[in-house]
Amino acid sequence: MTDEQPRRSAFFGRRQGRPLREHQADLTGTLLPRLAVDTAVPAPDDLRALFPRPVDEVWMEIGFGGGEHLMHQARSNPAVGFIGCEPFVNGMAKALASIERDGIDTIRLHDRDAVEVIDWLPDASLSRVYLLYPDPWPKKRHWKRRFVSADRLDRLARVMKPGAELRFASDIDTYVDWALNHVHAHPAFAWSAETADDWRKPWAGWPGTRYEAKAIREGRPPAYLTFRRL
Repeated sequence: MTDEQPRRSAFFGRRQGRPLREHQADLTGTLLPRLAVDTAVPAPDDLRALFPRPVDEVWMEIGFGGGEHLMHQARSNPAVGFIGCEPFVNGMAKALASIERDGIDTIRLHDRDAVEVIDWLPDASLSRVYLLYPDPWPKKRHWKRRFVSADRLDRLARVMKPGAELRFASDIDTYVDWALNHVHAHPAFAWSAETADDWRKPWAGWPGTRYEAKAIREGRPPAYLTFRRL
């Protein structure tokens, strides 16, 4: 990152909730270092080299929560390598336990701000990016912390291949409007919806999440937006 590039700013809130169980704490000290993306060294020219076996392409999930969606995608797409970013310690611990249990070898992890990894990635290296139920930061004074912004779209545009998809889901209608407005204003992305069902219904193979189920129970129907890198 050069002096001319914008300063990074965190988009997440608290780092840890309830204390970790003993095995979870052990995994954060043993398995996480082995899977963590090392942004202190240059990224490989071919991002697929991050993984211990050949993969066809690389996807990223920004803020994967407890890892339910990340793990589902890894199980369903064994030829894809995944980079999962989650600064919340408890969510990372849950994902580590699932990775260990299922023996998944196509996931690399980052436990800090996802922008650190995005800025580290080589140009046009990602085929898909997921941003699912990000913190909406509802207070106006906190809007600058929302992940969807002109600056972060610039950064994503650099690392996404032409034709790559940015998949965004939220149950907060004001954040959905915010995302649509920002992406419409960005020359590198286009919203791919053609009918209402393209944003009302989840993507094929969507596993759902506990957060999503809670939102639906509470009367907040989610929107599922797909943006294409031009």
